[in-house]
Amino acid sequence: MATRREVATKDLPSTDIVPLRIPDDGQAEVDDPRLSDVDEWGRSEHIRAIARQLYDPVYSKWFRVEWDGLHKIPTEGGALLIANHAGAIPSDAPVIMHGVEKELGRPVYGMADYFFRTVPVLGTLWARGGGVPANPDNAYRLLHDQQQLALVFPEGTKATSKSFTDRYQLRRFGRGGFVEIAMRAGVPVIPIAVIGSEEAMPIVYRLPWLAKAIGVPYFPITANFLMFGPLGIALPFPAKFKLRVLDPIVFDVPPNQERYSKSRVMDEAERARGLMQEAVFDMLRDRRSVWFG
Repeated sequence: MATRREVATKDLPSTDIVPLRIPDDGQAEVDDPRLSDVDEWGRSEHIRAIARQLYDPVYSKWFRVEWDGLHKIPTEGGALLIANHAGAIPSDAPVIMHGVEKELGRPVYGMADYFFRTVPVLGTLWARGGGVPANPDNAYRLLHDQQQLALVFPEGTKATSKSFTDRYQLRRFGRGGFVEIAMRAGVPVIPIAVIGSEEAMPIVYRLPWLAKAIGVPYFPITANFLMFGPLGIALPFPAKFKLRVLDPIVFDVPPNQERYSKSRVMDEAERARGLMQEAVFDMLRDRRSVWFG
């Protein structure tokens, strides 16, 4: 019987090894073609480790993130995290992903529009950092088959393109697709209410004609850009972030059904939106300052 052999590769950190695939008896031995730690989604744990190290000062010193109820996110098994969304370049996604990975030691796959995957260089970095194109098949495999944590923002671009005058007013959660995915995968939905993201990169006005001309979902002019010029395109204000994890929502329906009641799906989506909106307003009432909490 063939024995396992291990071979070091210069493409990985010196402490990592890549095992050769063990052939069946009677077959020729074949080397494992996967010479990196990139998984099927494009995520690299090596890149994530570097990103966590670089991002942690932003997370802990710039945004000074505070969590409430983080223990409600399971330490094992699949779960669909949902959160309110804001900012021309949203800071909430990296804050949530970093916080869960840092505090709970679990990877989080951030699901977003396929557009991000198509951007040269940025698309590759997005995938290496845990970004996955948002579609039902991808979500089902992550949640049901692989029992991972997936993060979605049900408001979509309706939230990230809104002006500062509409801050903290949650948009509709579409047609409730995230509810149906969670039902089919048999996993809970865990809502996360976020404050701070609206002030980190507020949109003053939008240029829809320019967005249409260059083929992007929206083209905002932010207060950051007006204050800092080109540097403000990527530099958020140091708004203090507070996140509250709400009780998991569990659906009493069998998984893997061919179809689910559309009215039930919409009702559950609206219920989740209402709970998150109420939590956001409650957090805002308790907030002393945008910058200091």
